Amino acid sequence: MASIAKDSELHRQMRAWRKDIHAHPETAYEEHRTAAKVAKLLQSFDLEVHTGLAVTGVVATLQGNKPGKGCIGLRADLDALKMQELNNFAHCSRHDGKMHACGHDGHTAMLLGAAKYLSQNRDFAGTVVFIFQPAEEGEAGAKMMCEQGLFEQFNVDAVYGMHNWPGIEQGKFAVHTGPVMASMDLFDITISGQGCHGGMPHLGTDPIMVAGQLIGALQSIVSRDLDPLHSGVVSITQIHAGEAYNVIPDSVTLSGTCRAFSVEQQQQIETLMRQRVASICEAFGAKGQLDYRRVAPCTENHPQHTQICSLVTTALVGEENVILDQAPSMGSEDFAFMLLEKPGAYIWIGNGTMQGGKGLHNPHYDFNDEVLALGASYWVALTQQQLV
Repeated sequence: MASIAKDSELHRQMRAWRKDIHAHPETAYEEHRTAAKVAKLLQSFDLEVHTGLAVTGVVATLQGNKPGKGCIGLRADLDALKMQELNNFAHCSRHDGKMHACGHDGHTAMLLGAAKYLSQNRDFAGTVVFIFQPAEEGEAGAKMMCEQGLFEQFNVDAVYGMHNWPGIEQGKFAVHTGPVMASMDLFDITISGQGCHGGMPHLGTDPIMVAGQLIGALQSIVSRDLDPLHSGVVSITQIHAGEAYNVIPDSVTLSGTCRAFSVEQQQQIETLMRQRVASICEAFGAKGQLDYRRVAPCTENHPQHTQICSLVTTALVGEENVILDQAPSMGSEDFAFMLLEKPGAYIWIGNGTMQGGKGLHNPHYDFNDEVLALGASYWVALTQQQLV
């Protein structure tokens, strides 16, 4: 099975591409520089390049030299996060408040490396579609690409994704059967009471007190209403109320996120939240309003394609370096929208230690360039295994 050698010329090029993208992070639907760089490189590899899907998406196609009608999609994400980088190396972010803290710079570099290698080694049958997706970080770029006709224009038989995973050793992969990443729902709860003097609470309806009761009640959804064998999360992440020490405000806003591994669990959580908001607010003489939004579904692998990924990774790194029982994550991934449209699978590549701020969405995170060659080799091997 062909692979890209560590510290080869192509590996060095991937390092350079990755560091340049890291230094110039762009957030959802604003990845103009990144998309232009990706498109220019793909064109230089002699691929057919298409731009404009979901504003800044880039899609490229490559035909193999062997006859065949098979077609697979390989996907990477382009966007950075809205957070301040606290690293001080030469390639750290040059844009205040923006950072590649999730490794999308590495994902893009690995897929570019695979595209270059395959363009020079077209010993496969059919077509590879390289999908560079914008706005993965909570802005549903995958959904927009699908809605704008991604798979009508590029009718792949299957689609595959990969994410770096700190905490899994470098040189290893994790391949999940079934759910990989949780669904992501967001919510805002507005509790309306009656403001009054802080020293005379009996003259009003205190929404902060109601909020305290409601927070505890919402936590009981997971601990007491969900089946203990099923996982779920209800997290309050924001509380906004009041401006003065001696004034009880008119209203409080609670915001947060819910996570689950099935549509049934999603529905159960939302239903119970609505019941609790209405009943608890009413019990204390306040009014409650819940704005509940489903942002991304659960990312769930298709069995046949899970097996394909398992075979490919095992051939690359050996059975002992492929983890088949890794627990799924309560993080979310909008690649889920592509898996609703087409069969496929989403795997994790080990990024090494999480020590010293190396975890995802940490201001000290940096993608591990040592895994670039292995990640690109996975894409090459998957292509050669599928398009025969």
